[in-house]
Amino acid sequence: MLAQERYQIILEHLSAEGTATVGQLSALLKASEATVRRDLNLLAREGKLNKVFGGAASIRQMGLVEEHVSLRESLMFAEKDRIAAYAASMIRDDDFVYIDSGTTTACMIPHLKNFKATYLTNGVDHARRLLRAGFTVYVIGGRLRPATEAVVGSGAIQGLLRYNFTKAFMGTNGISPEKGFTTPDVEEANIKQCAVERSFVSFVLADHTKFNRAFPVTFAPLDACCILTDRAPRGKFSEKAVIKEVDQ
Repeated sequence: MLAQERYQIILEHLSAEGTATVGQLSALLKASEATVRRDLNLLAREGKLNKVFGGAASIRQMGLVEEHVSLRESLMFAEKDRIAAYAASMIRDDDFVYIDSGTTTACMIPHLKNFKATYLTNGVDHARRLLRAGFTVYVIGGRLRPATEAVVGSGAIQGLLRYNFTKAFMGTNGISPEKGFTTPDVEEANIKQCAVERSFVSFVLADHTKFNRAFPVTFAPLDACCILTDRAPRGKFSEKAVIKEVDQ
């Protein structure tokens, strides 16, 4: 097989699957792993894929840049709003609820009806809106991260460790079968991980564009949370996670 043919097959496979290991590509191409590694290095230098440990990821799948929250608020708004409305309907009188920062979780606030539940958030704007709406709300202390307006850092972690939530509603930047739920920032990932671990049950709110994307930091495996989405890819995700498609 000519080198150009191998390159085309590699890129087509990554476009369809998002990621691939050197071993998988070696079997697909019927070429040695040494040959595959050389091909990946060349394609990475040309900016056609991202090299990752043990393999490669498509440019589309490997997110490295995070937009400011103000730029993401209008993206997929109708889908986010339907997901958030379903999530809000799940809250009961005796719930102690964690609401993660993020644009999808923010959409829950206009749909919240339960004033007997207690809410805690690391989103500054979330807290302000909850307070103005008349809910009982707590906010953790720590460093305010400009890109997402989320409270992060060791102080925030220590604050979360005091609490035991009945439900946590989380945002995510990407969902990958191999990498789980991911986000670009280490400190924000630490907050998310802690909230999931401190909650009896956790829900990740994510529209369909978040699937088959991976960012640098994993905050939970797929089986740690139920996914609430407008629609999900068939097959590999449902094998690893509980998924509720709110439009169904």
